Amino acid sequence: MTIIIGLTSFTLGVIIGFILFKIAGGPSQETKKLAEQVTQSEEALEKYKSEVAEHLDSSAKLLNQMHSTCKDAMEQMAESTKLLQQATPDESSTMPFFSQETQEQLAQTVQLRHSSSERKEDIKITEAPLDYSGNPSGLFDNKTQNVTKADEEKKELS
Repeated sequence: MTIIIGLTSFTLGVIIGFILFKIAGGPSQETKKLAEQVTQSEEALEKYKSEVAEHLDSSAKLLNQMHSTCKDAMEQMAESTKLLQQATPDESSTMPFFSQETQEQLAQTVQLRHSSSERKEDIKITEAPLDYSGNPSGLFDNKTQNVTKADEEKKELS
């Protein structure tokens, strides 16, 4: 009997130990999984931060390069403008396109063409345009056509 009581108590102890191990060991496995997920998330965050930092750094370099290029272009344009102003002669020393005589004739022609006193008054139209004449003709003549199928058959038989 002592052997049966010993075996029974041993079996009960094994079962209770197994249950306690599952209860106590289960959360530790979950915490290990959660800890691994946290470390993976932190690594991904650090990687993302480094990528963003590299992107911002390259963007800053490109903007500085664009600024220096625009500055050089503006300086070049200022120099070109100065050179053009120096190379362009004064208006008084240039030769006119037309001679003095031609310019006077052109001025007279302009005055003749644009005389404000010679403007014609608007003509009032009292008649309808020919497109809409009072006597209809052709397709617009309001006559009905007498041709029917019976008429056509009579014409063919004749």
